[in-house]
Amino acid sequence: MLRPEELPSRLALAVAAAQEAGRLTLEYFRRDDLEVERKGDNTPVTAADRGAEQLLRRRIAEAFPDDGILGEEFPDQQPGKSGFRWIVDPIDGTKSFIHGVPLYTNLVAVEFEGRSVVGVINAPATGECVYAARGLGAWQLHDGLPPRPAHVSRCAALSESLFVTSEVLSFDKTRRRAAYDRMQTAARLTRTWGDAYGYMMVATGRAEVMIDPIVAIWDVAPMPPILEEAGGTMTDWTGRPTHLAGEGVATNGLVLDEVLKQLK
Repeated sequence: MLRPEELPSRLALAVAAAQEAGRLTLEYFRRDDLEVERKGDNTPVTAADRGAEQLLRRRIAEAFPDDGILGEEFPDQQPGKSGFRWIVDPIDGTKSFIHGVPLYTNLVAVEFEGRSVVGVINAPATGECVYAARGLGAWQLHDGLPPRPAHVSRCAALSESLFVTSEVLSFDKTRRRAAYDRMQTAARLTRTWGDAYGYMMVATGRAEVMIDPIVAIWDVAPMPPILEEAGGTMTDWTGRPTHLAGEGVATNGLVLDEVLKQLK
């Protein structure tokens, strides 16, 4: 059983470690000599990805040696024995990162017995960070200012909403292009400010909908506590609250029903 006193210390470490990892990635950001490799799935990886994940793993293991760890770049999972598992994505949006686009993020999540209970989205190049833990609210930081509550927008109509996604091609890959076309027609504005930054925009009231047809667990593990504590929703394409479906739909809650109709 999850004890309330177990979350604040893990949340504090998650925020601090994500920000430290972010500072490390900035040392490589927009460098002309940055080397980009291709992984087996043809996605890019850099020394910044690997270095940031190694840093995160060290910080977590030092503070909570009994917790499990799962990361993108070093997929050997440390199983743990406490019931807690950390899930880290050292750079979410590596394609943005290697092209000098500042909308990449560092992601840290903590699960307890399979439920995401802590989440952090840190955008080091823009100076933003959004974080949450179950029952502790959602908070946002910007350029060193004091934390303030994060909350979703109050827009109640999809026709007045901003819809964001990561990559239009992913709708084609999953044979869901018709859903994208319907969403683009129904929403007021559509943009591809996606990856985790899109979920951050929903959690902070700057967008109403973020949709991904394809995600890995480390892409969205932080999102349920962040979105829900901010007053929104994080579900699969059927409306089921989860981060384990290989897809993601984040909304401000008020337009969720309209969005799900477009996705059917």
